[in-house]
Amino acid sequence: MGQVAFDTQEFVETLENAGLPKDQARAISIAVRKSHEVADVATKADIVEVKHEIAEVNRNVADVRKDLSAEIANVRHEIADVRKDIEHRFEKVETQIVDSRKDTAAQIALLRKDVESISTWLLIKMAGMMAAIVGIATAIMKFL
Repeated sequence: MGQVAFDTQEFVETLENAGLPKDQARAISIAVRKSHEVADVATKADIVEVKHEIAEVNRNVADVRKDLSAEIANVRHEIADVRKDIEHRFEKVETQIVDSRKDTAAQIALLRKDVESISTWLLIKMAGMMAAIVGIATAIMKFL
């Protein structure tokens, strides 16, 4: 903080012109000067300096806000990209699941056809064996 400008000579002259004796005027002037030396008073220059510092802080805050806004925009863009990637991967996995289900259904259908054809073949074989057994049994009966 700066000192307050105080002209002691002028102050003494003012008091003398008002009718105070020179010794009293000097004593009052010294007391006022000492009170000003002790007082921590802001000068106009101090206020101007503080205003400049506040303006600098405001500029710095504005710069930080711009940087932060840019960073937030970048993060939002990155999040959007990640979302698109996740959605793409999800759709891809969903398609693979649907394809796997179709393949599985087709393989089950083929297995069912194989089981049907094997059971038909076994039925025909069993019928042929039964016919053979009946034929052998009839032949044995004829010989007896």
